[in-house]
Formats: sequence, structure tokens, C-alpha cells
Amino acid sequence: MPKQLNERVDFSGVRYANCWEDADILCTALNPRPGARMLSIASAGDNALALLAEGAEVVAADLSSAQLACVELRRAAFRELDYEPLLRFLGIHDDDSRLATFDRLKPQLPTEVQAYWQAHPEWIERGISHVGKFERYFHLFRERVLPWVHSRRRVEALVEEKDASGRRTFYDRQWNTWRWRWMFRVFFSRTVMGRLGRDPEFFRYVEGSVADRILARAEYALTELTTHDNPYLDYILFGNYRTALPRYLRRENFDKVREGLDRLMLVDGTIQQAAEQHGDAGFDGFNLSDIFEYLDDQLCEQIFSLLRDKCRPHGRMAYWNMLAPRTRPESLADRWEPRNELASELFARDRAFFYSRFVVEEAI
Repeated sequence: MPKQLNERVDFSGVRYANCWEDADILCTALNPRPGARMLSIASAGDNALALLAEGAEVVAADLSSAQLACVELRRAAFRELDYEPLLRFLGIHDDDSRLATFDRLKPQLPTEVQAYWQAHPEWIERGISHVGKFERYFHLFRERVLPWVHSRRRVEALVEEKDASGRRTFYDRQWNTWRWRWMFRVFFSRTVMGRLGRDPEFFRYVEGSVADRILARAEYALTELTTHDNPYLDYILFGNYRTALPRYLRRENFDKVREGLDRLMLVDGTIQQAAEQHGDAGFDGFNLSDIFEYLDDQLCEQIFSLLRDKCRPHGRMAYWNMLAPRTRPESLADRWEPRNELASELFARDRAFFYSRFVVEEAI
């Protein structure tokens, strides 16, 4: 990201306590595997750990030291705790001894990360999966806004297992009320989401109605995709992962993540800096989250070019468009080839429904 964005956006706090991109489609797109090297946006660490679980080496970068502190604490928890205690410590299951568990984890943490979390014991007590700005935004939605639109019984009915016809009927007859549409357009507007959920600067290159685009994607997720096993929907509606877990937290991946922790390298800096510092051996895949969303065209082109320089043959990059359309520029058409069919197929089952497009491009 350019220096001016650092000056306009506050990166000092935990913006995302969880990753809000679907790791299942990400792993299919990038094909992480033993011997492969992945460069990833760190965020809260969920998807970097999901890539790690498949056997790859992962370099994860972030401008925010707070986000990297989230990753470090997750790494320490995976290293020291068994599966159920891990879920309790992170806040997935109830626990009244998280501070005592943190004392056990502290020796695994760098000094500055210890200091960061010791300054916020209330976050440890709450469970670190619930302390991000974006998660607080959904808490406000769930506790203060949604009850004015739908009863708890109706919300529970939304996520009952149904076939596609049943989901469509429920949405049309019970969920898609005028109150739902009105509330959605206000609460998920550029102004409200920018102030309470993301950051106004993240919408700098967005045109048109933010809320209308997300509303259309929400309708798709609530009708075309199963709702009873969607971890992202589960968290938004109920404040936790009740019936489904994100990929890195699933029981079958626990040992794989733990065994791979020494293959995870964290970089305090931009994705460009991480590529320059650790890219001599090349990368097979790039998880870029939605970083192009809030960068200008010139910087996007520079990043596309740099990552191609650091890419192994037939390596891939994967990223999401939320509201600002971004793909590799025509000037790099001879270096990156769109994998549109694969991307469309994966996007059709993307359960993190905020995004308008999933993009996969392969090195030529």
C-alpha cells in the first residue's frame, strides 16, 4: 500500500479478528501443497493457516502490527494447546480461564506481541475471535438492528437445513420484507460500513451503491447456497461459529496446522516488501485478499508486475473484488492469464458473500 494510505487509515487496532474470505475456494484456486511457497495477506491469520495446513510454506504480510499480533497468538495457541482448549481460548467455545491460558502461551510470543496483548486483557477474556472492528460491526447489527426486522425464531428458521426450493420460498415469503431491504440499505451503506465496519478510505475507488450490491450477494447466499453449514453466516447472525467452522479450525486440519507452524513466516510490511525480501526462491501462489480494492490503478499495476517477477512457472494469484472492479491490466496480458472459468465456478460456491467477484490469474 502506498505511504499516503498509511497516513489516511489507522492500522493500529485489530480491524479483523477473523478472515472474511472463504478459505475453501482459496485453497482450491491456489493448490497449496508440500514444496509450494505461498505469499499471503496475513489479516487475522485464518487463511494463511489454511494454506499452511495443506503442506505449503507461507509468508504472510500485513501493515498492521495488531493483525500480526493476532496471527502470533493463534500460532502460539496451536503450538501449545490441544484442539478443544484451542477453541475455548479463541472464543469459539465458552471458557472462564483464558487469562490463565494466555500466561501459558506468553513464552511462545515475541516480546512486543506479549506487551500488546497484556495491554488488552479484556480482549483475551472475551476471546480474540471477537475483538475486531468488523466483528463489533456485526455485533451491532445482530444485537441492535436485526431484532427490529426479524424475530429470533425467524433467524433460527433461516439457517435450518432446506433444499434450494425451500430456501427460495423462505426468503421470498418470510425474509425479504420491506424492513429487511430498508435496513440493509442503511446499515450496509458506504457511510455506515465505512465508519463502523471498515474505513471510509477503503471506498475511495468504489462507484455506485455499496448496499445494493451486497444485498444482491446476500440474497444469493441465502437462497442458492446452503445456510445451515455456512460459518460466515453463522457468525454474523449468532456471534460465533455454532454449526460450522472456518477451514483452519476444523478438527481434521488441527494436526496439519500444528505440524506446519515452523513453515509460517510473518512480515511487518506491505505485500510488495514481503515479495522483495522473501521472493528470490519464487512463489507458487498469492492470496491477496481484497487489497486491490483500495489502491489506485498505477499501484495495482506495479504490484501485478512485481508478483509476476517473483512467481514460479504456472503460479497463481487469487483475490476478491468487493465493490471496485480490479483485474490484471492489459499491459500485463502476456504475463498473467485469467482463469475465468475456474474463478466463476469457485465464486458460485463462495460462502463469504460480501464480494462481487473472485479472480484467479495464472502466470504465463
